[in-house]
Amino acid sequence: MPDIYAKINELDPAVVAQVANVLELRATDAQQRQMREHYLARISFPFQARVLEVGCGTGAVTRALAARPGVAQVVGLDPSPALLAQAQKLSAGDASVLFEPGDARALPFAPGTFDVAVFHTALCHIPEPQRALAEVFRVLKAGGALAIFDANYADTTLATDPADPLQTCALAAVNIIAFDPALIARLPGLVKAAGFAVHDIHTYIYDGSAPPDYMLTIVDRGADALLDSGRVGSELSAALKSEARRRVQAGKFFGQISYASLIARKPDGKRRP
Repeated sequence: MPDIYAKINELDPAVVAQVANVLELRATDAQQRQMREHYLARISFPFQARVLEVGCGTGAVTRALAARPGVAQVVGLDPSPALLAQAQKLSAGDASVLFEPGDARALPFAPGTFDVAVFHTALCHIPEPQRALAEVFRVLKAGGALAIFDANYADTTLATDPADPLQTCALAAVNIIAFDPALIARLPGLVKAAGFAVHDIHTYIYDGSAPPDYMLTIVDRGADALLDSGRVGSELSAALKSEARRRVQAGKFFGQISYASLIARKPDGKRRP
């Protein structure tokens, strides 16, 4: 099954609603907030900055960007009208936030429009990410900053031993969550090829054991994907979900994903010592 985010406009409305709930749940997770704040703090926002978030979903990061000192306006772009409707609802009353429908590979903005562009867990969902990076390079001002934060979904684990059946859920979930689960390994090269100068890379480990809420969504989506593909029946799918919750109650649940952030800059032609 392909990445559900890459095919978001083809999904059943109930599935899109589930995606929206997961995005907002993840945004409230304490560790996710800490990682987000860490990399956002490493971006140099000029005074009255105009910022673009590509693949904004429900706008959780768009709202966080609008609250940064010096930021005048944030434009969130996403291909899903349903997610954008939720984003607009959640940011109602904030005049500094705008949302636009669009494809990251063909941005509907003039060259040199933005001071900063952000991909927050978005680039791994985009087929041909090099096209998206080229478009962001085009719409950034000279000297503008690019920030990318993404998961290394290839490292996602729910296993407490090599034969753990819950790892099957992790593998199935990754198959529908990310178009390119190992994008992080190629990211510096892709960014440099687009013309950017990379100057800051950090890695993070997300421990989803306590609280387990977000990692339980990985279990559930993986179990559902196994059922939908016909690889397991309804009883086993339900049993996998139940086993995860039994481990939570017993204090034995484990879940982990690695992440990375990258900050780069569009050259401005100025010589620096």
